[in-house]
Amino acid sequence: MPSIFSYQSAEVDWCESNFVRSAVIAEYYNTISNVSFFLLSPALLYLNRQYCQKKAVPLYFVSGLLILVGLFSMYFHMTLSYVGQLLDELSILWTLAVAYSFWYPQAYFPKFIKTRRHFFWLTGITTVISTLMSFVKPTLNAYALNCIAFHLLYLTRKELKKCNDKRVHRMAAVMVMWWALAITSWISDRWLCWLWQAINFPYFHSFWHVLIALSLLYCCPLVIYFDVSYEMPSFKPKLEYWPSDSWPVVVPYVTLEEPHKQC
Repeated sequence: MPSIFSYQSAEVDWCESNFVRSAVIAEYYNTISNVSFFLLSPALLYLNRQYCQKKAVPLYFVSGLLILVGLFSMYFHMTLSYVGQLLDELSILWTLAVAYSFWYPQAYFPKFIKTRRHFFWLTGITTVISTLMSFVKPTLNAYALNCIAFHLLYLTRKELKKCNDKRVHRMAAVMVMWWALAITSWISDRWLCWLWQAINFPYFHSFWHVLIALSLLYCCPLVIYFDVSYEMPSFKPKLEYWPSDSWPVVVPYVTLEEPHKQC
């Protein structure tokens, strides 16, 4: 019986051929494409630094976990080990759990949850149970994690109905576009591998890494925007674009306008 740390001991193997480009990296492009997560975290922290000055913990915590997601995903695709697979998937699970804990609007809390602290406990217990369940059938973990996106899309739709800022609607539309391209790449790599191998282009899972990082580059400012609206009523969030509005491709970030009196 192979060790859980052994190369190719995972229950999942993606479409890219193994050990073609390197003798030590099983899936070369699936491995190096995780560099996108190392670029994502500092970009979020730098661009949204005004938010971090007022409320540092959430974004620093989530950005640090996103770097771990990139590291563990690199380790998994480099080795295709059982431990690598679980580290990859569980790092995503716990990143989502932390993001929900900090940023889930209190307006949507279950009726039996009265405070943010209680919601922390609920999220923590749910995540621990989910972590234990992930060992039961590891091949299903990735599908379960991707399903969480539908809840995030549902929340986004509800919030956009209450928001009249056209920039916010545009940012949400671009986020959904990147997510749609990302999930299409993921599904294509998983279910159409025979086709991509036939034309010698089995790289769609590496596209998934880059595209989902781009989606998060728009998702996180969107979440921050709504968090400021809910949790920091003395400030008004304003959406800005880097490097400037005139560029055809821009990166959104949130600034805080000066404190203003409430009506």
